[in-house]
Amino acid sequence: MLSARSLFQEIIGNDDSFRLFCSIAASGEAQGGWENGRIAALLPASMRELAPKVTRHGADEDKHGRIFQALMHKRGLTPAEVPVETDYTALLERRGIGLAHDKLRRDEPLTELDIITYLAHSRVTEERAAGQMVLLTRHFGDHPELGKAVRMISHDEDNHLAYCHEELLRLARAGHGRTIQRILRECAHAEIVVYRDVSLAVMAHMGRILKWPAVKSVVLAAGIRAVYAYERLAGWRRMVSLRMPERRNALGGPATSAPEFA
Repeated sequence: MLSARSLFQEIIGNDDSFRLFCSIAASGEAQGGWENGRIAALLPASMRELAPKVTRHGADEDKHGRIFQALMHKRGLTPAEVPVETDYTALLERRGIGLAHDKLRRDEPLTELDIITYLAHSRVTEERAAGQMVLLTRHFGDHPELGKAVRMISHDEDNHLAYCHEELLRLARAGHGRTIQRILRECAHAEIVVYRDVSLAVMAHMGRILKWPAVKSVVLAAGIRAVYAYERLAGWRRMVSLRMPERRNALGGPATSAPEFA
């Protein structure tokens, strides 16, 4: 019987599929680290108080990228080239979601609307990331090779999500509520399409590496499309709701290090 646990066990049990999985994850985290670093440097004067939190957000994502690199290194593996159709961050940018890299490369201050866009985009994508890490922690939190990594990353992703909720609620109280809800809806509807497409692409690559029978690939693709259908109908709503998190000031203070993965 197919399950998330058995599927992931297959992927981590094969060096080639594990290498691709870690390479995709490391690339996405590295991109997120760069984006947050640039946003922190370009914050408008009216929002400079966010700089330490945006900087920590980026530092955490850089750390996650290093963790995935270290997991490969421990197996004697080198990073694989990331197929363009699996690049979640780039595909979202192509759809106009989040802040364009061209804008972040300029040395021009961002606007308040840009920062609202960044936080709304992060709120949607961190919902996805936090949910995935909860699933991995449930199944592999005690795994001798991956346990420390998934627990650490899951904790950080929960912090990132809490930070987005808290800052967006603060901005909503300042009069930006309608703008925030509009951008959240746009991001959520685009994200579920990109997540479906990336999931199909990743499973196709894994299927070729692991030589899955055609029927297994068909069943997995059908499952991915079923999740998309649900999210398109109603599931997207969880990505646009805002609630005050239990973890307040989740990104206050310096980023935590991961010396065991150095």
